[in-house]
Amino acid sequence: MTKIDYEKVGLLVGLEIHQQLDTRSKLFCNCPTISREDNPDFVFLRRLRPTQSELGKIDPAALFEFQKGRVHVYENYDDTVCLVEQDEEPPHPLDSEAIDIALEVALLLDSQPVDEIQVMRKIVIDGSNTTGFQRTLIIAFGGALEAEGKTIPIQAICLEEDAARKISEEKSQIRWRLDRLGIPLIEIATGPAMRNPEEVVAVALRLGQILRVTGKVKRGLGTIRQDINVSIKGGAIIEIKGVQKLNLISNIVKYEVQRQLALLAIRDELQQRSVKASKIKNKIHDVTPLFQRCTSKVIRGALKRKEGIFALVLPGFATLVGRELQPGRRLGTELADYARFWADVKGLFHTDELPKYGITSEEVEKLRTHLKVSRKDAVILVAAEEESARAALKAVANRAKEALKGVPVETRGPLQDGTTKFARPRPGAARMYPETDVAPVTITEKRLERIRNQLPEMPEQKLQKFREVFGLSDELAQVMIRSLRIDLFEEIAIKHADVAITAAATLESTWRSLDREGVEVEKIPEDQILIIFDKLVEGRFAKEAIPEILTWLASKPNQTIDGAIKALNLGGLTREELVVIIDDIVEENQSMIRERQKRALGPLMGLVMKQVRGRVDGKVVSELLNMAIQKYLK
Repeated sequence: MTKIDYEKVGLLVGLEIHQQLDTRSKLFCNCPTISREDNPDFVFLRRLRPTQSELGKIDPAALFEFQKGRVHVYENYDDTVCLVEQDEEPPHPLDSEAIDIALEVALLLDSQPVDEIQVMRKIVIDGSNTTGFQRTLIIAFGGALEAEGKTIPIQAICLEEDAARKISEEKSQIRWRLDRLGIPLIEIATGPAMRNPEEVVAVALRLGQILRVTGKVKRGLGTIRQDINVSIKGGAIIEIKGVQKLNLISNIVKYEVQRQLALLAIRDELQQRSVKASKIKNKIHDVTPLFQRCTSKVIRGALKRKEGIFALVLPGFATLVGRELQPGRRLGTELADYARFWADVKGLFHTDELPKYGITSEEVEKLRTHLKVSRKDAVILVAAEEESARAALKAVANRAKEALKGVPVETRGPLQDGTTKFARPRPGAARMYPETDVAPVTITEKRLERIRNQLPEMPEQKLQKFREVFGLSDELAQVMIRSLRIDLFEEIAIKHADVAITAAATLESTWRSLDREGVEVEKIPEDQILIIFDKLVEGRFAKEAIPEILTWLASKPNQTIDGAIKALNLGGLTREELVVIIDDIVEENQSMIRERQKRALGPLMGLVMKQVRGRVDGKVVSELLNMAIQKYLK
């Protein structure tokens, strides 16, 4: 990837952090805030429709979702989901505990709480809420946080109900589980003050830390999500929504800048080619007869299903449809994203990539001749049922017209490598209106003073305790106060001070090392991490086994620590059993000991640990092995 001068391109990034609060009840009812994995007790179906706001307009994102024509299936539990989540009963009064936690975070960020909380409805008809809207409320305005020596402004702090959990998605139906719907979710929005990817990561980490030091937020993958708003000079504000992994943020920002620069370059080239929006017609051509003998599996499959092959001409777009925007993603990929979202098609072909995929050069030439297009033009092909194909190619034509302007305003979703894909149009202002079923809540000075007197220590205030009480070195203590898992470390260290150093090393260096190796450590529930150190203190395994246990649990997140110990054969060795193993190894390596004397300890240590790793502490092995060598040398 070419190095980018972020200051020169005018990069501005804002963050929105969404974090589930660990309350006893949901935001608008008394249901518990727990996740369920067992089968639901019953389901019901709904189809949601957009409505006009008080401004008399329909939100484009809501209209977009409605036009997909999907039915939503909602999974319910008799004992943990109530009529509020089902939209069969008005919401209850706001949960007081959730408000207190949100106010606590606001005070930690020097944000100014509002005098009175008013609940608003935000139109959302993607199915994630049974009502067709999400309830949200502003808690505070303003404030700031320090990250890497820079002051980042806070725009607003809000509290809202989390969405339902998507279980599956099919052509015409989405299945949701209502266990998550209504869990209190705090949203912290920063100003667009970050100027490079590293700053964005630092701010996300800092906000995550502040949330976790309260000890009142949920832990684990999926409980915190980041929305990243990225813009450059001449580009557009693009929202990348739902980023769950902190280590993806840097690449997401880099790749979005790269994408916008590439789109601006395509715009400039189209202008040089004198391509106008009026030249891009919505005329769809049925070219099925040209591909009757085609060997492409996609086309053969469509013909077998009695579907057709349809084409759209993009005048002046030759070589640009295949232009790379992000690693592995081209303008053609973006066109395909629009085609898939606006119609029931699997993808598309374009002449920049042909001949390929079983389509021959002769068939491409026949296509060009039939459509009377030049080498300067691109042709888009879709193999599908006619109505779907026409809808898809119409979406492609509209997206191609946006390419003449540069960067279209849209919401995008993150992919595993940090690239992104089109998710939906960017919501407009016509999506908010007052909630009439929930009474406002007055925020008194007495309430704020009570919360202010109970504020937790900030990470920097914990530094001395980490060094003097838990025995961390200066370097490791500094690492831990910058760690997103600072609260998890402190919980372990308070309970088991004698393994505090091991806990710190595990949660930082071991965690990062396993992550780099592709181990999905974020999938391990944090209550399992706590149990690991309980079992370590009990002597169920040696600390050397922790990386192996974490790796095993990451691949089997629903299994237990005891299951890992059994599967990995980590049952502890008695001192007597260990002595027998050491004596055998010393006996087998007499010549090495005679030759190297005390220097034989290192190689022999490796041989012993190969047999007993994870079953006994390395210090014990070293002590007994050294005694055995000394005994032999005498």
